[in-house]
Amino acid sequence: MLNVSAIIHLARTVVGSGIILVSIVSALSLAALYVFQRKLVYPSMLKKAREKVDTPDMFDIPFENIKIKTKDGEVLQSFLMLHDSNSSDYTNKTILILSPNAGNIGMFLPVANYIYNNLNYNVFIYSYRGYGHSTGHPHEAGLKLDADAVMDFIASHKQLSQSSIITYGRSLGGAVAIYITSKYGDQISGMILENTFLNIPKVIPHIFPLLKPFSWLCSEFWNSEEDIKLINSDIPCLFLAGTNDEIVPHDHMKQLFEIVGTKNKSDKQSTKIWRDFNANHNNTIVAPGYWEIWADFTKEMVIPIGK
Repeated sequence: MLNVSAIIHLARTVVGSGIILVSIVSALSLAALYVFQRKLVYPSMLKKAREKVDTPDMFDIPFENIKIKTKDGEVLQSFLMLHDSNSSDYTNKTILILSPNAGNIGMFLPVANYIYNNLNYNVFIYSYRGYGHSTGHPHEAGLKLDADAVMDFIASHKQLSQSSIITYGRSLGGAVAIYITSKYGDQISGMILENTFLNIPKVIPHIFPLLKPFSWLCSEFWNSEEDIKLINSDIPCLFLAGTNDEIVPHDHMKQLFEIVGTKNKSDKQSTKIWRDFNANHNNTIVAPGYWEIWADFTKEMVIPIGK
């Protein structure tokens, strides 16, 4: 004979156990997300980027392999590519390249080559902690200490300290560029941003819609929408955005531009320039017209020190 009460009791037990199981799995998933989020934000191991780092001599660029020590004891690998300051065609401009969150500085050398050989600018590029051959593990506080150490190096360098420094950051590098430009405005003559974000928690729903309710768990914040308000109004800024960006919402760049652009709306000639391209996150840099706009900005909007 069918025991209805027993079946109901069993069903309640199964359902209850299922709810508990789902709760446990969900809790563990969120804990894993919290613990491993740095590996998602800073995928420094991709493409064996911690093993081999190409150097500028593969492009016949003279360079110094500089080791910069941070206040907390990490050692950063960096490449310094200088032109002869006594040359008649010396531009006295230096591009400080802030890399995106994947790969290493060797992978960005084709761009450094163009900037150095075609535009005739000095180039300085460094690996964040935990990237390339730099020591340590990446995290927001650490990357900011890295930036502080780099700016101390630039301030103490005979040639760089007398050069107009332009920060150039892509994606995560844009957040680093905003941090540097806002904190060291007296050392910065211009800033170029490409496809960067307001802050990381606001990016999460765009990439992982199901994780939107848990964005608050993100400890890597990078609050660029607040930091950019601190940038000196007389520093020229160029914003380069891909309209089809699948990682950073296009609107993030637009909002950053509008925030920093409100400071000089009354100027006859704005020093904040916006350009967008029919491109996604990773191919904006090769979109038609990108480098022409980039070159025009650095040539026309940034005045070399001493002129």
